[in-house]
Amino acid sequence: MASDAKLKEDLPSLTDRIVATYKQFGGINYLGHCPLPNYDIVVSTLEDLKEIIYPGYRRREGLHMGNITYHVGDLIDGLHDKLTTQIARALQHDERLKRERGECEPADAIDYEAKGQAMAIELLNRLPKLRDQLATDVQAAYDGDPACRSLDEVIFCYPGLEAITVYRIAHELYVLGVPFIPRMMTEWAHKQTGIDIHPGATIGNYFFIDHGTGVVIGQTCEIGEHVKLYQGVTLGALSFDTDSDGNLVRGMKRHPTIEDHVVIYANATVLGGRTVVGHNSVIASSVWLTRSVEPHTTVLLEKPRLRLRSEAPAEELTEEVNFQI
Repeated sequence: MASDAKLKEDLPSLTDRIVATYKQFGGINYLGHCPLPNYDIVVSTLEDLKEIIYPGYRRREGLHMGNITYHVGDLIDGLHDKLTTQIARALQHDERLKRERGECEPADAIDYEAKGQAMAIELLNRLPKLRDQLATDVQAAYDGDPACRSLDEVIFCYPGLEAITVYRIAHELYVLGVPFIPRMMTEWAHKQTGIDIHPGATIGNYFFIDHGTGVVIGQTCEIGEHVKLYQGVTLGALSFDTDSDGNLVRGMKRHPTIEDHVVIYANATVLGGRTVVGHNSVIASSVWLTRSVEPHTTVLLEKPRLRLRSEAPAEELTEEVNFQI
């Protein structure tokens, strides 16, 4: 059936109505002359960085010590240019927003490109340290999962490592004061893996997220070394303080502190900025915890009961289910 050309006559009117909403709901569109960070380019920088961190496991095959220097050098050169531009855009847009909110005075001309370049180079300088950290995370995954047969399997297959890798890159940018881009990175990883780690969280070495789906780690979390989380764990905020006008108070510690050698099992929830889980503790599955626990503590729910019903409606059997850690 051929399309009706007359129906297309209404499209200019529709276009005008859509454009009118850009003034009515201006908070969800950006029509400025200064470009924003480009989402696709930010994601491509992640892929380039992971190519450097895990050479031979990603895009390029046939790498060896005879050609790796050229390969990495080429990636570094491209990353310098892409990161410089994207960080400069983020800095410029953030400055404009601050001026609109009255959070800073108009400044003399700022060389955002120069600031972006300095931050880009600093991130690249931190790559050796990042590889050192991530090597401990890979080892923690291998050591913590009896189903894992090699470090190669961790790098190829584990979504927890993917999320941690992106987090560690984004965290370095967050610490450097780069706006927007760290969160763009970790939310991309969230979409890919189902694991939500805010780039502001502080996480020590040998960190392992097993299975991973549904894990949430808040902005002000502090996590020590040799910590293991299972799927569905939430390290979140208990409540949000507000000021006299009812606005959220930002910048406060809202999320828990997890000390070294802690294991938190599936679907456990630990909340609150004053909550500290002491070292060498175990938090069992489905626990809801809003207060601190001492080191070497096991926290578990009271023994639940499983109720089974037979096909005959009048009969009912109750059976106890034991929790085992």
